[in-house]
Amino acid sequence: MAIATMLRRTAAAAAPLMGRAIRSQKYHHGSALASAVVNRSSGLSRQVSRSLFPAARNYSSRPSSDESLLRVIDSEIKCAEETDDKEEVDGVPDGFPFKIQDTPGQQTISLTRTYQDETITVEVHMPDLVTGEDEDDDDDDHDDEKNNQSSVPLLVKVSKRRGPCLEFTVTAFPDEISIDSLSVKDPDSSEDQIAYEGPDFADLDENLQKAFHKYLEIRGLKPSTTNFLHEYMINKDSREYLMWLKNVKAFIKA
Repeated sequence: MAIATMLRRTAAAAAPLMGRAIRSQKYHHGSALASAVVNRSSGLSRQVSRSLFPAARNYSSRPSSDESLLRVIDSEIKCAEETDDKEEVDGVPDGFPFKIQDTPGQQTISLTRTYQDETITVEVHMPDLVTGEDEDDDDDDHDDEKNNQSSVPLLVKVSKRRGPCLEFTVTAFPDEISIDSLSVKDPDSSEDQIAYEGPDFADLDENLQKAFHKYLEIRGLKPSTTNFLHEYMINKDSREYLMWLKNVKAFIKA
């Protein structure tokens, strides 16, 4: 009887331990199963993701032709920076009669001044550069000599408080200006009206031509002025070209 009682007590004490062991084993099996399910689900998710959402392309990559173009532009920028004239015009020389308005990105600059009751404005264009030499050194023709010189085109307007103005087209050569045309412009005239432009300037009497040259010289269009403008516009041309190259590069890289 005592032995049976002891066996029952031993069995009762062992039962909870066996229950915990079984539950623990079930837990481990459940965890392993859950882990397998999760891993399998994760792998399936990756497969679905790859099938539905293929790897995004590298849109920052460019065609090889663009890369080649960028390398050429970089080389040109470097060359332009190295050959840039370091002795470019610094400030306006003493006695320069005009006020300069220079807007970066524009191919012209504007000059303005007043003379007595007149307003003189000059639109200065990019220089027409001539880098070669005339092969025929025996040709003494003055017109051919000017054709082989760099020049700066000018549009000169002389106006008063009211009424018409005089408009000159001028080509500025080193130490000399050439008047190409002269016309009278009436700001109040209708665009439908065709004004008489006058004869070709070269057909005017020689004394009259000289008088108009003197007229412009008194108003500031003299060789010292145009020589400064020549150097100024050459430097501006270099600056604008470099800026243009950088703008083109920025567009292609964007």
